Amino acid sequence: MKLLVVGASYRTAPVATLERLAVSPSGLDHTLGRLVAQPYVSEAVLVSTCNRVEVYATVSGFHGGLGDICAILAEQAGCQPAALANHLYVHFDSAAVDHVFRVAAGLDSMVIGEAQILGQLRDAYHWASAADTAGRLLHELMQQALRVGKRAHSETGIDRAGQSVVTAALGLAAGHLDDDLTGRPALIVGAGAMGSLGVATLSRLGAGPLTVTNRSTDRAVRLAESYGAGARPMTELADTLSTVDIVVAATASAEPVLTREVVASALAGRAPGRGPLVLLDLAVPRDVGPGVAELPGVEVIDIDRMAALLADGPVAADAAAVERIVAGEVESFLSWLRGADVAPTVAALRGRADDVVTVELRRLAQRRPDLSDDQRAEVARTVHRVVQRLLHQPTVRVRQLAAEPGGDQYAALLRELFDLQVPQTSPVDTVPDLTPPAGGER
Repeated sequence: MKLLVVGASYRTAPVATLERLAVSPSGLDHTLGRLVAQPYVSEAVLVSTCNRVEVYATVSGFHGGLGDICAILAEQAGCQPAALANHLYVHFDSAAVDHVFRVAAGLDSMVIGEAQILGQLRDAYHWASAADTAGRLLHELMQQALRVGKRAHSETGIDRAGQSVVTAALGLAAGHLDDDLTGRPALIVGAGAMGSLGVATLSRLGAGPLTVTNRSTDRAVRLAESYGAGARPMTELADTLSTVDIVVAATASAEPVLTREVVASALAGRAPGRGPLVLLDLAVPRDVGPGVAELPGVEVIDIDRMAALLADGPVAADAAAVERIVAGEVESFLSWLRGADVAPTVAALRGRADDVVTVELRRLAQRRPDLSDDQRAEVARTVHRVVQRLLHQPTVRVRQLAAEPGGDQYAALLRELFDLQVPQTSPVDTVPDLTPPAGGER
């Protein structure tokens, strides 16, 4: 089996496409189940965030696996696979490992080094584990990816090179508010992970008073109390909007929460000459509805605008240090993968040797019925010991060689020399001649 990554992100797809691809928490079990039910897919982890929707899969064939995953993604988006082709990227084998590790380290994020993705990967992994769609290979990949992400943030200053998306968005918002958020009243719509980060960041930057609203009033109250903020029910959204200068919208709603009608009503209630109402839409699907940006006195900063404005963000020496960490960890994982690939062949060789010994001992028992039980047991121990010593050094050495680049040839050579039949059920089985386009990406 081999690793395959298929996905779309802010780099390759507009927000509208990511919105259609996004899988809500309530739909994760179903989609994961649909993935592993496909003929070529045996393991799957699904990452669905504001900025990306990616499938990490163990497949038995590159082209078959790609077709299976694209079909499920197209089903989720409500379109034909061909309609997604220009928005998807594909990584295979070593390129897949590299991509997952880069994502975990924050190198593939809209804002380089943001740490939220690490928690999102952890959630995706835990969800797949609970749904029993992550097997041996993806368990190892995801655990290693999480370690890579932790190393990146603990051993380098990548956090300085990449603030959270919320911090970066508020930096853009400040440009519409005289470059100063101090004392600016703000509203956080949504009490999830992004909303919590919004409250914390606004509080740190001196904005206030802060108000939290959420469909679940209890969650809004709990989050607000943690930061000394206020809480108001979602039914009073328009009234609350009229009293603030900044809004961080980050709900999981399938429909826009800040519609044109709601925002227009809020604008009508604002004091004359107050200045713009800045809406930060960090949700996928979007929280700000169509036409809101056209209203006078409103500035909308959404994921699309963030991507354009932050495309040339800082990539400091810390980012280069993370690149080196990722490169080393990728090679370490590939060494493990190559070593795991030869394990079934070594097991088959030892099994063949045991079979030969068993047959010869039976023949000995037939030819020498005069031997006592103790004598036969001693002969058996001696023969087994000789075989184990003969196989020990070659099997140790072949494991070492297999862990090196190009090491898969040694497992194939052993199978050929000893005519070994190795079961094709290993999660790290070899799939020959399924190399994707150059660079492992499409």
